[in-house]
Amino acid sequence: MTYILVTGGAGYIGSYACKALKTAGFVPVTYDNLVTGWRDAVKFGPFEQGDLNDRARLDEVFATYKPSAVIHFAALSQVGEAMQEPGRYWANNVGGSLTLIQAAVAAGCLQFVFSSTCATYGDHDNVVLDEGTPQLPLNAYGASKRAVEDILKNFEAAFGLRSVIFRYFNVAGADPEAEVGEFHRPETHLIPLMLDAIDGKRDALTVFGTDYETSDGTCIRDYVHVCDLVDAHVLGLTWLQEGKESRVFNLGTGTGFSVMEVIDQGRVITNRPVPYSVGPRRAGDCTKLVSGSTRAAAELGWTPGRSTMKQMISDAWRWHQTGHYES
Repeated sequence: MTYILVTGGAGYIGSYACKALKTAGFVPVTYDNLVTGWRDAVKFGPFEQGDLNDRARLDEVFATYKPSAVIHFAALSQVGEAMQEPGRYWANNVGGSLTLIQAAVAAGCLQFVFSSTCATYGDHDNVVLDEGTPQLPLNAYGASKRAVEDILKNFEAAFGLRSVIFRYFNVAGADPEAEVGEFHRPETHLIPLMLDAIDGKRDALTVFGTDYETSDGTCIRDYVHVCDLVDAHVLGLTWLQEGKESRVFNLGTGTGFSVMEVIDQGRVITNRPVPYSVGPRRAGDCTKLVSGSTRAAAELGWTPGRSTMKQMISDAWRWHQTGHYES
């Protein structure tokens, strides 16, 4: 059996990645501290509870399973929080990743797939981002992810650790079979917040700013279906297993949706009104951020075939009506 260590495997993206890995013939080993993840979401392989900064615990897990690769999702990821608590982001995202990387190298596990972010680019309005776009992060979240990318480069030069780095923006949708899905407490992402408002689980969705220089005044983001995103990570793992060189890939559709466009689609798909109110802009939010995936298409053969707003909201709505975790 080929074991793959999946950090953050009890979270939204990580849990579905574990399902995809199992389908592809791997045994995913979830490593998660359950601060934001859910034990109930671990359904497709062994679970090991632990913190990224606990080197002894990581060494124990590497010794037990001898994974051939790491897929690293675990991170703090809220822009607003990162603006207010930068130290927490550096300690967790950078410190924890460094400890994980050191443990992997010590165990001889030299294949590493890293879930980074297009937030490393900062604010590049009205352009389609590619892998050569200058990285000028605006907050501790983006900066911490860029720092981990640099660590991976250093460890490749010193120890031969090869990596595939994925940079992407908003992830949406859910497992089409509704086995796992997005379930945050508290929730901060637009689509599940909108679905909560539609379903009466909150009074209204808050739209943060309607004075951006866009057609309807609301900011624009690129969305990728969680299924498409996870497919890319499996392709990245295969890339490394085939002995190919380290590589960075952007993952996006090259187009974006404004907040109001998402709301309009939610109204159509659910056939229900979307209660919302308008609030002030949030610190750290950019006007328009979209990413292309030309390199991923050409080299990995990846296409975001499920990443239409209709499909993402439909899958999320199906999960939203039936899916949740208790612990």
